[in-house]
Amino acid sequence: MATTQDFALFVTEQMSGAGPVSSRKMMGEYVVYLEEKVVALICDNRLFIKPTEAGRAFIEKSTSAPAVEAPPYTGSKPFFLIEEKLEDRDFLAQLLQASYKELPFPKPKKPKKTKISTRNAGK
Repeated sequence: MATTQDFALFVTEQMSGAGPVSSRKMMGEYVVYLEEKVVALICDNRLFIKPTEAGRAFIEKSTSAPAVEAPPYTGSKPFFLIEEKLEDRDFLAQLLQASYKELPFPKPKKPKKTKISTRNAGK
């Protein structure tokens, strides 16, 4: 089951207190960015936050329960599954801000190679 656009918009709006949050649709699911870093996935209408030690500590302190982890899709590493706190904008903002600090910046993209046409060469 793919994620609905309405659910993705709701979740990204709920996380907007963390800063410039955006999402990008990929293969029926959504990748969520805080500034330029990937911080979460929205898969099958569920929110998965990239795991970090600061995120785990924040979740456990805020909920008095261990962080729930699950893979967002078959074959992936486990992420923090956020279900009960989707309505809590402050919780989501603080969780993303805590996690953001430990997440890596994206690797620089390699420049695309341009094809040179040899059809008209020498004319």
